[in-house]
Amino acid sequence: MLVYLPIAELSMNLFFLVGIGGAVGFLSGLFGVGGGFLLTPLLIFTGVPAPVAVASVTGQVVAASTSGALSYYRRGQIDLHLALYLVLSGVLGAFGGVATFSMLRAAGQLDLVISLGFLVILGLVGTMMMIESVRAMFKRRAGVVARERLPHQHNWIHGLPWRIRFKKSKLYISVIPVLVLGLCIGFIGSLLGIGGGFILVPALVYLLRVPGNVVIGTSLLQVVAMMAATLILHAVQSQSVDILLAFCLMVGGVIGAQFGASAGQYLRGEQLRAMLAALVLAVAIRFGLSLVLAPADPWSMAVVGAGGVM
Repeated sequence: MLVYLPIAELSMNLFFLVGIGGAVGFLSGLFGVGGGFLLTPLLIFTGVPAPVAVASVTGQVVAASTSGALSYYRRGQIDLHLALYLVLSGVLGAFGGVATFSMLRAAGQLDLVISLGFLVILGLVGTMMMIESVRAMFKRRAGVVARERLPHQHNWIHGLPWRIRFKKSKLYISVIPVLVLGLCIGFIGSLLGIGGGFILVPALVYLLRVPGNVVIGTSLLQVVAMMAATLILHAVQSQSVDILLAFCLMVGGVIGAQFGASAGQYLRGEQLRAMLAALVLAVAIRFGLSLVLAPADPWSMAVVGAGGVM
């Protein structure tokens, strides 16, 4: 059953769209991360123009993250004070990301930047996750008990000025790294169409020492606000959001996430991290190959601007 996507300007199978949304939703529920960093590349690989893929996935990320954020809020596992600073800086970063998105698209360099961005970010994150998970598995087999760093153990970041007390997280830290972190996540998320949770959660845990009982809910709240702003900005400024595409992905994602969450209960944490790292590295390699291999069709069509300039 084919459906025509008006913004993407192509026809795709309805069941295929719901299926990849469900597959990514399953992986999101299995690994406990947002699916934007997987869904955006999949859409690009299947022929959806990169600008439309990036902008449309934001709607799916908002829908998937909202339900999770509400659940954590009801359980009191969100640091609203910390989330406020992350949200404010994240929205500012989203403004910058969407503006950069529009400039790169006008210059004809958006596809290249998106491919390079995914290659670098996913390559680094996937490599670090794989190293950490493999070490954890070897330690488990050797019977070594890894001691986690406690929240009160500080690093150089905690010595920065302009400290603020976050009572829910039991932290007294500088607001500077919090704002910088939110700003970077907002910029990257709006430019590449990813929620950024797979970057934000480790940063909150390992850099700021945010307790594990509030880190996921706080991250989800920041992702919801930042990606909602990104969705509106893309719809108004770049006009690249395909509502029909986003709706099909949301339907599949909601269903798949339920099965993924159930399946994740039967695997150890280090096994899940190793599987996710392998998946992330596979996507990074695919983007790397797309940069060095000759395309099947070397010709493309672009809108000619005033004066005949491409």
